[in-house]
Amino acid sequence: MKRFLIWKYKRVSQRNFILLLSGIIGLIAGLISVLLKNLTFGISWLLEHTIIFSQNKIYFILPVIGLTLVYFFVNKISKKPLEPAIPSILFALSKKDGKIASNKMILPLITAPLTVGFGGSVGLLSPAIFSASAASSSIGKLLHINRKTRTLLIGCAAAGVIATSFKSPLAAVIFAIEVFSLDLTFASLLPLLIASLTSIITSYFFVGNEILFKFQVTDIFQVKDTLFYILLGVGTGIASVYFSKIYFAIFAFFSRFNTRLKKLIVGGLAIGIMLYFIPALYGEGFSFINDLLSGNHIAAIGETPFNNYIDNIWVVIALLFGITVFKSIAMTTTFAAGGTGGIIIPTLVMGSALGNVVAKIINNLGLDFHVSEANFTLLGMAGLIAGVLHAPLTAIFLIAEITGSYELFVPLMITVSMSFILTKNSLEHTIYTKELAEKGQLLTHDKDQSVLTLMKMDSVIEHNFIKLHPEMSLGEMLHKGVAKSNRNLFPVVDGDENLVGVVLLDSIRDVMFDQSLYETTSVETFMRNPPDIISYERDSMQKVMQKFQDSGAWNLPVLKNEVYYGFVSKSKLLTAYRRELINFTS
Repeated sequence: MKRFLIWKYKRVSQRNFILLLSGIIGLIAGLISVLLKNLTFGISWLLEHTIIFSQNKIYFILPVIGLTLVYFFVNKISKKPLEPAIPSILFALSKKDGKIASNKMILPLITAPLTVGFGGSVGLLSPAIFSASAASSSIGKLLHINRKTRTLLIGCAAAGVIATSFKSPLAAVIFAIEVFSLDLTFASLLPLLIASLTSIITSYFFVGNEILFKFQVTDIFQVKDTLFYILLGVGTGIASVYFSKIYFAIFAFFSRFNTRLKKLIVGGLAIGIMLYFIPALYGEGFSFINDLLSGNHIAAIGETPFNNYIDNIWVVIALLFGITVFKSIAMTTTFAAGGTGGIIIPTLVMGSALGNVVAKIINNLGLDFHVSEANFTLLGMAGLIAGVLHAPLTAIFLIAEITGSYELFVPLMITVSMSFILTKNSLEHTIYTKELAEKGQLLTHDKDQSVLTLMKMDSVIEHNFIKLHPEMSLGEMLHKGVAKSNRNLFPVVDGDENLVGVVLLDSIRDVMFDQSLYETTSVETFMRNPPDIISYERDSMQKVMQKFQDSGAWNLPVLKNEVYYGFVSKSKLLTAYRRELINFTS
């Protein structure tokens, strides 16, 4: 490897090397996507031909079996806790220099097929992105690539997975830029395109022309339907807010259970009950979307206890709306019960059901209105993606590429913009980013915030301050502190290392040569409270910068585990900020 790196340094430019790596990452992402899909399909096929088709009434217990297998694998074999895919990647980008543990490349390939193959109501895209990103990170570590390039290659891995799954290279590139906050420059755009194209070619090599959605737009845009597109945009915006809130509410509910086994039992029972009444919640849901696009809502809904009433269109509408409401519940319950998967496909399922519901209501109100149910199904999918992921451009280009047409471009822009505006005004952050943003660990397109996020607290803390004690006399302070220090600030701590104040050299300058005070005055006489205090555990770098701005101080003490740890100086903070800014934007 050392010889190869020397050869590369001499013979291959950095730009060409990145382009070569992006192609390799695209190939790996394509292989991982195909492998994950086939493993899941293999499990599903085996179950359908041994259990479901012979005993159709017991299919709803299969997700519980899958969750149990995941539980035993995680607790007995892997012994590594499951992590949410995209948030873990975002955390690695902001706080781990883009380094992801290599075992994350294998774990999703086992836990995701067990979850989804047994009917868990989640998707495969996020696990595939996690696995491909871990592979990308491992290659980056092996080749000693810098943080900025590792970030780009992780974006290439994500773009490759999306491109492979949907045969949509442009949407894949935009997804990487919107979700991972990559800069849209020529230096990043070309590697992302190469990774996407390589992944698609890999997909064609293994699965041929097979695509997830088979649909061609026949109903073109009509201005008279504009109000309905706005209405759908509002509906998908509300549904996106509901999706996010129910996600965190269910996780909060499951946090009450102190063991994974209890979560598995409660979650498994809940999923089984939902699947019994709404079979369409079973698995990822691609067949559900395709049935709606083909106009076959009976096949989409499946066998339910309400089949005797399925001839009534309003019963159909109610059942489809039930899928809209319960898909997010079933998905989150699968996660909370111990399963692994992604939210992108469930989002598409929920959006397709809502779009179809809106179209059916418009067509059956008896007001002589008629809209394309298939088109509204697609628009609903785009609206939910824009709202839930805060990725409006991804939503627009994804549907445009899926349909192979730009006939829906104007309706897509109307619906997506309404959904995104409503959701963004209601929720500042997505399911992926909320917890990271609250902890100050999220990279965004705001360069100032991103640079502060990338900075590490330890890099700006200084420890070369001589500590004083409150009972020390002025003479001791001068001989043991001032005389031996090149700083003009002294922390004052008690016997347990608790910070009780600070002494500024300016505070003693007028008396430091008055020997009559050496024994009669103590440190406690001259110490004062610091203008503010930095908490090592709780304060992000954004908060640290804000404290300097608000207090006007040049130095602020740092407490770690509630005891004195060191100081941060404004000069060192700004120097580190400028250095990180140069690295980030170069």
